[in-house]
Amino acid sequence: VQLQASGGGLVQAGGSPRLSCAASGRTFSDYAVGWFRQAPGKEREYVSAINWRGDSTFYADSVKGRFTISRDNARNTVYLQMNSLKPEDTAVYYCGVGPSLWSRNYRYSATDFGSWGQGTQVTVSS
Repeated sequence: VQLQASGGGLVQAGGSPRLSCAASGRTFSDYAVGWFRQAPGKEREYVSAINWRGDSTFYADSVKGRFTISRDNARNTVYLQMNSLKPEDTAVYYCGVGPSLWSRNYRYSATDFGSWGQGTQVTVSS
């Protein structure tokens, strides 16, 4: 399965873009999907993830209460609704397929996810 993130761009602080992660190749409805972000000079950061059913989610403390992850398995798409954006949210956002026994209670790293596609740049201006 190949994933493609989209929906980024230049946004003012406080803005609310929605990112999409579309799968192609085969269905990803059996897998957890996660969003990571990478700012220049920094490691890829685990931001949010959702299990295959869509009833278990994870959020990093830095985005909790501002971002919402959801999925539509019929459309092979996972979304990340981003609200109240801050300049420190500026990064390239990537989506990836998670491990088969993904848990919301474990802090994964980027190496635990795969099928990365091209990311989408989100730039937040102050």
